[in-house]
Amino acid sequence: MALSGIGVLIAMVLICVAILLTFDWNRAKPWLNARVSDATGRPFAINGDLALSWQRQGQYGGWRDWIPWPYLVAHELQLGNPDWMQAAAPGQPRTNMAELKELTFSLNPWALLQKKIVIPTLTLDGPTLVLVRDKDGKNNWTFQQNQASAWQLELQQLVLRKGAVQLTDAVRKLDLKADISTLEQSVDSYGIGWQASGSFNGAPVKGAGKAGAVLSLQNQTLPYPLQAEVQVGKTHIALQGTLTKPSQLAALDLRLKLAGASMAQLYPLTGIVLPETPPFATEGRLHGTLNSRGGDWIYEKFSGKMGSSDLAGTLEYRSKNPPDQPRPLLKGTVTSKLLQFADLAPLIGADSNASKARRDAPPLQPADKVLPVEPFKTERWDSIDADVQFSGNKILRGKNLPIDTLSTTLHLRDGVLALEPLNFGIAGGHLTSQIRLDGRGHPLKAQIKMSARHLKLKQLLPTLPQMKTSFGELNGDASLSGTGNSVATILGSSNGEVKALMDQGTISKFLLEEMGLNIGNVVLTKLFGDKQVEINCMASDFAVTDGLMQARTFIVDTAESSITVSGQVNLKQERLDLTINPENKRLRVITLRSPLYVRGSFKQPDVSVDKGVLALRAGGVVALGVVAPVAAALLPLIDLGPGKDSPCAKLLSEVSSKPQAPPPGKKYRAKTDKSAAAK
Repeated sequence: MALSGIGVLIAMVLICVAILLTFDWNRAKPWLNARVSDATGRPFAINGDLALSWQRQGQYGGWRDWIPWPYLVAHELQLGNPDWMQAAAPGQPRTNMAELKELTFSLNPWALLQKKIVIPTLTLDGPTLVLVRDKDGKNNWTFQQNQASAWQLELQQLVLRKGAVQLTDAVRKLDLKADISTLEQSVDSYGIGWQASGSFNGAPVKGAGKAGAVLSLQNQTLPYPLQAEVQVGKTHIALQGTLTKPSQLAALDLRLKLAGASMAQLYPLTGIVLPETPPFATEGRLHGTLNSRGGDWIYEKFSGKMGSSDLAGTLEYRSKNPPDQPRPLLKGTVTSKLLQFADLAPLIGADSNASKARRDAPPLQPADKVLPVEPFKTERWDSIDADVQFSGNKILRGKNLPIDTLSTTLHLRDGVLALEPLNFGIAGGHLTSQIRLDGRGHPLKAQIKMSARHLKLKQLLPTLPQMKTSFGELNGDASLSGTGNSVATILGSSNGEVKALMDQGTISKFLLEEMGLNIGNVVLTKLFGDKQVEINCMASDFAVTDGLMQARTFIVDTAESSITVSGQVNLKQERLDLTINPENKRLRVITLRSPLYVRGSFKQPDVSVDKGVLALRAGGVVALGVVAPVAAALLPLIDLGPGKDSPCAKLLSEVSSKPQAPPPGKKYRAKTDKSAAAK
């Protein structure tokens, strides 16, 4: 009986093996098609042959190596799209999300005892994949969620052979097609190559690259090689490196090169807000990990160029982690050894229209305007937070600009951009400022505080030879607030105070004589050389209301003359309306002193004299020359001077108080005691 039972059991096993070896698995396709369709929620079909063979693995040792593993080969597979795509295009033939010429994989039978489906290698030959996302965010690559299964799927290796991928994304405005080919005779670790073309956000896209033939999804330390070069509009991206821990899409380590017309154009690709810049190129090491929040990355020890300036530094990107970190964070340090000051102009839209065209910005700047009108892109500011330090160790600038160094810390929090502090080394001294731009509403609200200390007089106007022997230091403060979405609109609506003073120093006598039109002394100075005139003080105090700078006090007091400036500067209209009145303190002979008028626009200022006063004095010379001796003819050209005491103490006292500004959007109101109040 026992022998009979064993014989029956062996016979049954042999029968099962014979059935498995001889069974026509094509008869199982309807059942498989139905099960996969139910699991995915979309049509699935195996249209070609389905075959099962058995292969010994020889990897365990012992008796288990004698047990063959099933090896499945399926031809002509297709997976359809969800029903909503068919409803979106009624009357059109149903399209497939994926088509596959051949699918091969083996199955570990021992893992089935533990309710695990272990696939050592999955090979896809000739895949065609069509990925679609509509403008409402619905996509065809998200499958329906079924109840949790007790079975686990483990895919250890993926092999991809010649195929194609097409991606149409209405949300990101991406339309891309990539062809994948097998590199049969690759001498390196690359096994597949790809080429892509299409468009992104209206800009043309093209690229090519290589990757490894076998992607190991189980070995978390085996590097998977990647290499790519992609051109998106005017932005060029080149990378080469490895991917490890592919099952987690983590641990990318790449050598990354970036180049383009402006760093701001990286925003659609990276989601990182960067400023407008001249054409740039950088190269550095990018390493980090992907996660469900976007990943954490470090662009380490990069170097490159921005316009004619060099750049170097390290930037770190941390994905958002609510509730403590509701937005991604960008932090790091960027330095420039030689900074071309003109390369900073695009940051505030102060570059030329030709420069704007190169970075794809509309040429908005009117030909007759100086203040930049290009709007800030505040709609991006709430997408990320930032803490980035920037320093320019040496500034290359024009001869008229006495700026030597720059350093700032950029803070971006919840849509509020702050440069605190923004420091310049200028004219042998320093200019410290704090700029705060609140982009959370429309229009933008701005607050500006500036403090200039120890600016050397002879370095402020470096192109004037007469200033080289002058000495003395200028100090000043400004506090302004305004609203608008550009530099021009912010300053054109600004309110506050601007003050400057200088206590003692010297200035070129020739320069002062020219301002006072003392013709005789100008001639003598040109013949016998320049002399220095001692300055008792200089004080200026402007009240700013709705973009109109009104001179409350502006006096330069010297040992020989007192120069008073009155009038206003219209920041909104970019117009000048100033009158310069020089008054001599001593007896002058041969003087044609007359008020100077500074009129016109910022773009084309005009300096003129009171021709009526000059004509009156010149007419007096002619009349007296007819009826009197020559000496009498000199009388209208003699100026005894006012003989007043120096007003320096009072001036310095008035101007030395700190300037004030109302909150953004409130107008400045000057009281009779020159204090400020907001409406």
